[in-house]
Amino acid sequence: MVSRSYSNLLELASGEAPSPSFGRMSRRIPRIMTVAGIMSDLDDDGSESVCSDPSSSSAQKDRIIIVGNQLPIRVQRKTDGSKGWLFSWDENSLLLQLKDGLGDDELEVIYVGCLKEEIHPNEQDEVSQILLETFKCVPTFVPPDLFTKFYHGFCKQQLWPLFHYMLPLSPDLGGRFNRSLWQAYVSVNKIFADRIMEVINPEDDFVWVHDYHLMVLPTFLRKRFNRVKLGFFLHSPFPSSEIYKTLPIREEILRALLNSDLIGFHTFDYARHFLSCCSRMLGISYESKRGYIGLEYYGRTVSIKILPVGIHMGQLQQVLSLPETEAKVSELVQQFNHQGRTLLLGVDDMDIFKGISLKLLAMEQLLLQHPEKQGKVVLVQIANPARGKGKDVKEVQEETYSTVKRINEAFGRPGYEPVILIDKPLKFYERIAYYVVAECCLVTAVRDGMNLIPYEYIISRQGNEKLDKVLKLDSSTPKKSMLVVSEFIGCSPSLSGAIRVNPWNIDVVADAMDSALVMPEPEKQLRHEKHYRYVSTHDVGYWARSFLQDLERTCKDHVRRRCWGIGFGLSFRVVALDPNFRKLSMEHIVSAYKRTTTRAILLDYDGTLMPQNAIDKKPSAKTIEIIKTLCRDKNNMVFIVSARSRTTLDGWFPTCEKLGIAAEHGYFLRTSQDEEWETCVPPVECCWKEIAEPVMQLYTETTDGSVIEDKETSMVWSYEDADPDFGSCQAKELLDHLESVLANEPVTVRSGQNIVEVKPQGVSKGLVAKRLLSAMQEKGMSPDFVLCIGDDRSDEDMFEVIMSSMSGPSMAPTAEVFACTVGRKPSKAKYYLDDTTEIVRLMQGLASVAEQMLPL
Repeated sequence: MVSRSYSNLLELASGEAPSPSFGRMSRRIPRIMTVAGIMSDLDDDGSESVCSDPSSSSAQKDRIIIVGNQLPIRVQRKTDGSKGWLFSWDENSLLLQLKDGLGDDELEVIYVGCLKEEIHPNEQDEVSQILLETFKCVPTFVPPDLFTKFYHGFCKQQLWPLFHYMLPLSPDLGGRFNRSLWQAYVSVNKIFADRIMEVINPEDDFVWVHDYHLMVLPTFLRKRFNRVKLGFFLHSPFPSSEIYKTLPIREEILRALLNSDLIGFHTFDYARHFLSCCSRMLGISYESKRGYIGLEYYGRTVSIKILPVGIHMGQLQQVLSLPETEAKVSELVQQFNHQGRTLLLGVDDMDIFKGISLKLLAMEQLLLQHPEKQGKVVLVQIANPARGKGKDVKEVQEETYSTVKRINEAFGRPGYEPVILIDKPLKFYERIAYYVVAECCLVTAVRDGMNLIPYEYIISRQGNEKLDKVLKLDSSTPKKSMLVVSEFIGCSPSLSGAIRVNPWNIDVVADAMDSALVMPEPEKQLRHEKHYRYVSTHDVGYWARSFLQDLERTCKDHVRRRCWGIGFGLSFRVVALDPNFRKLSMEHIVSAYKRTTTRAILLDYDGTLMPQNAIDKKPSAKTIEIIKTLCRDKNNMVFIVSARSRTTLDGWFPTCEKLGIAAEHGYFLRTSQDEEWETCVPPVECCWKEIAEPVMQLYTETTDGSVIEDKETSMVWSYEDADPDFGSCQAKELLDHLESVLANEPVTVRSGQNIVEVKPQGVSKGLVAKRLLSAMQEKGMSPDFVLCIGDDRSDEDMFEVIMSSMSGPSMAPTAEVFACTVGRKPSKAKYYLDDTTEIVRLMQGLASVAEQMLPL
């Protein structure tokens, strides 16, 4: 069955309404993108198709499509005078390294991404063919002006600073939001989606998208293939909600990420910030089940993965064994150790978040506070070229050069420079050689997603037999290493033996550097051993395997779900539900109503007949008239089943004489206005309120926006108007507190949507449904039509009773049963309606039929 729920997401950029296109996808060689500017769907030639039902596929090796901003490919022009390009693997690329962890025998890997060199349109076709056949890479060709807006514009000048906690308070501080750059970002993500479409087998392949450059790509993929098995990993920090909410397109990005099945983060802090943003901006809460964190998003479970990336052990050990590395280590030993100097090392990109200048100031402070270290301690700062461009990069470079110059002039002497700045690109083996010789590695970034420098340093310090000889170490002697790391980098939580510092506190960093130098050897060895054990077992392969295993687990139920695509632009999302779950049509229920004779109608109130967010909760004249009309038919038994008090409900429906009311979740019950109120369970004393009320009052006083609703037999603590995170946290505490103090009382403590409720044991809306069906059976009026509508968790009890009674004596054998929930979501009901407006319209339709059927 072909889904017809797709829309052109580029309407976000163009502002024009979409026109869907359909047709089944064919596997072919990638198309070439050569047109500059904002892309549209007009050239898709029917590729935007998807089968909403699973299809069989031929047996073959599992495939994963790894998508990143850049392919793990090195590119260079042929130097022999002939036209064309030379391609080779980039061994330093993380995307290539993770492949080794997945195993070639079990999984086929295809890469999608940009090349580091601009390829002329006339050569793109040939390059695509070579890369696909030789490297299983699909190059994404983005016109240069569009790429500049996308990468150097939106990614590096807007997302990158904000995700590293820099607010755009002025044009000079971070990038002010620019909608044309945002449109370029969306367009490039669309181009990536088009390239993936060329090679994906949507029912079988896994797709793993990497980093903040492609955060809206999941929406494009989910739009085309509802059941795509899609993971996303963010390699940068994710800022707190107070920072993130300043982004004008904040909801679009959140919803796009939620179109993934699994979202990965390096640390719990980054994941916590993301979850907080989902709660505060989208109203989506998360749950932890058996160690897995998940968000329920329109019937789909979006899992959260927290695992820092690792290094490629094999590659690092191979480089350590190179003769070039051995020669460089020997040179550095001659340069530093033989002259009695201790080497401190910093390796950072030249950008504003790496804290190079703070590290230099700490070095200056160390030399000031400890004059005896002058002439003996050297800081080698390797400054890799910045990945971005702009004024901030120039400022960092100028500050770094001037600070190094000042320190060397103040503390230098002939043959000794306290700071050696290396700002030219080093080969990997040269960098490794510095790690091997350095007594301490300093990573003082003010904000960094992960930073693998400390991991590389630890493995390098473990060394090998050849390097031990160069360093004149006994191979049986335990190795040692020292790390001073910023609290604000992603690897900090996993390095418990490092000296953690606040990089902004220069004195503390200087003291940490001194501690690292004077620490006893046995302690250095113990710290190194602890770090080495972790880093060597949690390498990039472990990280990749773990992520893919969780992605498989998250996606295992895809084939059993029925999917609908809803929403336009970047608000597009997929609703995944049971195949038997469908919308309740007016024609269907009216037809059933007409051909039946005895009917039971049970209606929830808040969220069903009345919107949850309505200020005035009283029923409208229209609602009252509908109910009165249905009640006039003596063959109808109509009930309002609500959590509200009987006094409130009695006052709202005074003219509905034949209306049955179940108040406080069914504790109080009345079949009509001239009947007495009765209870569904034996009456209980409410002495427990004396215990519960002070506890609830304590939480109300400490939680701004929360209130207590005291009913006759129950008490509700509501935090609907409180801060979502704090309210949820307080609700969990209150639930535990109340369960503890009320353990010996005949009550149930439960949590609901923005509430914690205490009510008598055994009371539920399901009990009302059971009581009503039994009463009708005793009167010889077993219903042949049952309609039950509700919107929240408490109504699921009614649905369960009604559905389980279909084959029992309390209903007619041919009964028409309609259990209907509000909104498309997982439910025990078999039908849904979108909102209260549709419910009132449905009830009005039934009332019209009822009026026509009444005797004159």
